[in-house]
Amino acid sequence: QVQLVESGGGSVQAGGSLRLSCAASANIFRANTMAWYRQAPGKERELVARISPGGFLAYADSVKGRVTISRDNAKNTVYLQLNNLKPEDAGVYYCAPLPLGRTPWGQGTQVTVSS
Repeated sequence: QVQLVESGGGSVQAGGSLRLSCAASANIFRANTMAWYRQAPGKERELVARISPGGFLAYADSVKGRVTISRDNAKNTVYLQLNNLKPEDAGVYYCAPLPLGRTPWGQGTQVTVSS
């Protein structure tokens, strides 16, 4: 069964925007904090943002003010709005329930930012 499906990535110029979506199985979405991670080539996967079931938000310092995470509990979907994209934002973006380790990673969605 499909548990995490990311979409919405693409190729944009610096300063552009993208909205990423992650559809999750209901059993792993509803009671969990959901997070977005990204992995650039040659680098470790890093936490970008997270949102609790009740809407508590947290962001990595590198994206504060440019990124917004949200969730639609009725659709079991978490979103990541990326604005004012920079080349260093490029990578494969993944969503996951926290804590990690209980659910296989999805295929991710690629974000490419050209300068």
